[in-house]
Amino acid sequence: MTQYQSIGDLPLRLGGTLPDARLAYMTLGTLAPDGRNAVLMTHGYTSSHTYIQGGTGASEGSWGRLVGPGRAIDTDRYFVVSSTMLGASFGSTAPRSPNPATGRAYGPDFPPIVLPDIVAAQRRLLDALGVKALVAVIGPSYGGFQAFTWGVEYPDFMKGLVPVVTAPNSRAIDIDATEAVLARDPNWNGGHYYEAGGILATMTALREDTLRRYGIDEALAAGLPDKAERDAEIRRMARDWAEQADGHSLLVLGRAMNRYDVRPDLARIKAKLLYVLSRTDALFPPTLAPGVMQALADAGVDAIYEEIDSEHGHLASGSDAAKWEPALRRFLAEL
Repeated sequence: MTQYQSIGDLPLRLGGTLPDARLAYMTLGTLAPDGRNAVLMTHGYTSSHTYIQGGTGASEGSWGRLVGPGRAIDTDRYFVVSSTMLGASFGSTAPRSPNPATGRAYGPDFPPIVLPDIVAAQRRLLDALGVKALVAVIGPSYGGFQAFTWGVEYPDFMKGLVPVVTAPNSRAIDIDATEAVLARDPNWNGGHYYEAGGILATMTALREDTLRRYGIDEALAAGLPDKAERDAEIRRMARDWAEQADGHSLLVLGRAMNRYDVRPDLARIKAKLLYVLSRTDALFPPTLAPGVMQALADAGVDAIYEEIDSEHGHLASGSDAAKWEPALRRFLAEL
């Protein structure tokens, strides 16, 4: 069940303060009396805190097969916390939130944020929940950016890091081009499209393109062998997401992604690290692994690598969870 936690006024690394911020989150399991059995789950660019269970908020693939009683991330043992990122579409303070200064949604006036702001907000949530230390920070894609950032920002707060289908830096994406696509929608209204009827058609088209690049066609093929049925399901998934998502969150988080690069700070990481890529992922291909693992070794990080032998591309960590679940289980047990 989704809950909300006020985290107060949050100072931002690029200047200014985000007033009266809050995070949407969910928890599974029970916090130990010493507050040290927690696992923080971090989600992808277009997902939400509910990715650990599934549904629309699991854009980069549901992790429901990995999180739960007796599963690799065992909720009989761990207190699992999953929160929607600051700036994301699904309930945390973001561009769609009311701006106290104007009384209307921030929209294009939302302040620029960076990955350290996102993890600082999560740290405040954990403090409010009584978490004293983390067993691990675990997440796919943009969630992996957060895991790496946790490792360099709060090196003494966790035993393990599991960045999945991700990297310690982001290849630059053309966010201005994304904004130009959104701005062509007739309801754009200078970015204040909330009052103009929204930009659903444009967001749906963007989402369908993204899902196909992530490998959704391959992930659905076994259950839906008929291509016409698959195409219809992909269109339905795209619209379901677009009805809840916000274009400005794509822009805010995309610009934060373009500023993300922890490679100069890898030596700050003290936690053990399990780095996981998917054999067929076009976004973060396995060709990244040798360079990343060498950089981690040079920085003195105790790291191991696992490759998911899957046809499901960027979605493999969730949709083909069984292929790497044993490695995750072993890694957590050793912590």
